[in-house]
Amino acid sequence: MSESDHAHHSAYYLTTGNELRLFHHAAQHKLPVLLKGPTGCGKTRLVEHIADSLKRPLYTVACHDDLTATDLVGRHLINHEGTWWQDGPLTKAVREGGICYLDEVVEARRDTTVVIHPLSDDRRLLPIDRTGELIHAHPDFLLVISYNPGYQSVYKGLKPSTRQRFVSIRLNYPPAQQEIAIIQHETGVTLTLATTLVTLANELRHLKDVHLEEGLSTRMIVYAGRLLNAGLTMREALVSCFCESLTDQQEDLTALYTWLDLHGYGATT
Repeated sequence: MSESDHAHHSAYYLTTGNELRLFHHAAQHKLPVLLKGPTGCGKTRLVEHIADSLKRPLYTVACHDDLTATDLVGRHLINHEGTWWQDGPLTKAVREGGICYLDEVVEARRDTTVVIHPLSDDRRLLPIDRTGELIHAHPDFLLVISYNPGYQSVYKGLKPSTRQRFVSIRLNYPPAQQEIAIIQHETGVTLTLATTLVTLANELRHLKDVHLEEGLSTRMIVYAGRLLNAGLTMREALVSCFCESLTDQQEDLTALYTWLDLHGYGATT
């Protein structure tokens, strides 16, 4: 769980559609937002950019199997001086008028959705059972959740009763020219090199003979560019950021290494 620091950076985000305009309108009207899209397509960066532009504190929670409602809301702590209540990230955002971003919300335990339901409709309330407090959300409070609908199993999908409480924004990997611009901005590589990386990434996303769970993320293209800038060879960057990040299946890896060889990035180059 982390809180962004607006004083030290401004998150770069290159829009690919109407997502910025839609997000700003949702925030203006106090409407919760659901971001849908594949891993590494820019969901988190978009939230960071919005938080920066609105000058609101951002509390990001990476959801996982063990995340409970208590982790979000808060808990009583005890030491030699006694007992006190400590707000969780959701409660802090509700009190302060910040943005609470639940990344991959379907990975959290089911009781977390019970907590966010009163905050995602006109009530905008957060009941804290352990203290008996009922918090009316600050006017600037914004709830944002995200998940990857293409990756989740039927057991971890987002329930319709939850999904229909949010303004939904679907994201995908950027068009080639915009992705090239992003790679250049994030890594400092040349236009030629950024174009090569994006072209290779788009080939991977459309390979027919490799059965991958997901396409290659923009994030991993950025990582490859940074490694190339650090002095690694193209082969090393592509193996570590493209091939090995996509699959553990030996049959698929063999096909990916053959693909590298066909492009002239063999083990001896």
